[in-house]
Amino acid sequence: MIEAIKEFFTGTFGPKIGVLLCSMIPIIELRGSIPLGAVLGLPWYTNYVVSVVGNMIPVPFILLLIRGVIKWMKTTRLFSRFALWLESRAAKNQSKLEKGVFLGLFLFVAIPLPGTGAWTGSLIAALCGVKFKNAILAILFGVLAAGVIMTLASYGVIGFLSFLK
Repeated sequence: MIEAIKEFFTGTFGPKIGVLLCSMIPIIELRGSIPLGAVLGLPWYTNYVVSVVGNMIPVPFILLLIRGVIKWMKTTRLFSRFALWLESRAAKNQSKLEKGVFLGLFLFVAIPLPGTGAWTGSLIAALCGVKFKNAILAILFGVLAAGVIMTLASYGVIGFLSFLK
């Protein structure tokens, strides 16, 4: 199974582009791309940068376009229930952000748990009306922190600090 995943992401484009593409996929994001890069033998610093960049590429598009997409989805029979579910999920998480929008969004994105990350954080920020600049910065810092956590978990503290040698 692991070999099939590696081949899917790296067979055509090579390991760096494969990791970049993996980090852009919702749910997987850098929580999957950093371990993939480690398995592929990428140096931790290359893997970290490629994963962070890939994870951030969709963020501005989500922040700018998701409201219109959800509005359209609610008008269709096929997607209306999903759109309402997305809005209710964002509303459920809005109370976490009200205490401190920047810190709340940062922590939501930074803690690498299922259901958190740049995609969900961007969705919540857009639906809760967080200013674009504040949302981008909070999500970027959250992605950077999540990347450090995943790099430490994937390469180990000693491998991560190997640049001290």
